[in-house]
Amino acid sequence: MSDGLVVALSGGVGGAKLALGLSRALPARDLLVIANTGDDFEHLGLSISPDIDTLMYALAGVDNPATGWGRRDETWSFMDSIAALGGADWFRLGDRDLATHVERTRRLRAGETLSQVTADFCRRLGIGPRLLPMSDDRVRTRVQSDGGWIDFQDYFVRQQCRPVVRKLAFDGAAAARPQPEVLAALRGGGLRAIVICPSNPFISIEPILAVPGLRDAIAQSGVPVVAVSPIIGGRAVKGPTAKMMQELGLEASAAGVARHYGDLLSVYVAEPDDAASLAGLRLKVVAAPTLMTSLADREALARVVLDAADARRRAA
Repeated sequence: MSDGLVVALSGGVGGAKLALGLSRALPARDLLVIANTGDDFEHLGLSISPDIDTLMYALAGVDNPATGWGRRDETWSFMDSIAALGGADWFRLGDRDLATHVERTRRLRAGETLSQVTADFCRRLGIGPRLLPMSDDRVRTRVQSDGGWIDFQDYFVRQQCRPVVRKLAFDGAAAARPQPEVLAALRGGGLRAIVICPSNPFISIEPILAVPGLRDAIAQSGVPVVAVSPIIGGRAVKGPTAKMMQELGLEASAAGVARHYGDLLSVYVAEPDDAASLAGLRLKVVAAPTLMTSLADREALARVVLDAADARRRAA
């Protein structure tokens, strides 16, 4: 018997760890993962969807355990050849990973939507839960630094997050339409909880919330919204979250992330050492280990999140 649908909002590496844990703690039919597509871009003539691919590879068990992104047992002949020809090799595309981008690009140009392509890839990789983009429309994250506006992957990969972040924008978000199944799930009955994975709140989660209708649908869902802190002891587990918060004039802490989400949250899961700093917030705080270094850690945190959501529902 199903306990209801869990909808998880996720970016790449950190979010994929919890998404995998949730997939092991729930029947496949009870999990829908919404992927950020603000990171998507065109490179070497190919349509690249980094967060979708990281989630897809993690859920399929073919991800690279050393990097958290890309395929395991990867080879790099393509990139070596591109570099030898003087091509752009700053964004690394492994030979196995390259097949995903080539086939996605072919299908998109043939008229399929990103949702259709992703669903078929997931089916072929044996993934049970649904994995959907936040929108089939084009949304692109842009970063304003001291040198002006740059594309997200230029900031994140080519420049290794070195530029100071002054402002973020999500080009195309205002005109984007929510992926229909995503909106129907958030507005429909049978919803158990909404989970905000421990992804960067500004560049992984905020683009999802920027798509018209999604933030309101989450706020009006009537079910617990549980977020897991991506910050431990003032530091990001991976990526530029803490650096970005400092540059935007925000407190780089678990509490700072919770304040950013504000009234959208009903439960916040954070490391025990960070729990004391969250005492003044007006939401339920659950202290639990959030550093997911093993498969067991991922599943254990997923169960903490689900238990916290269920406890919140019973208390409401």
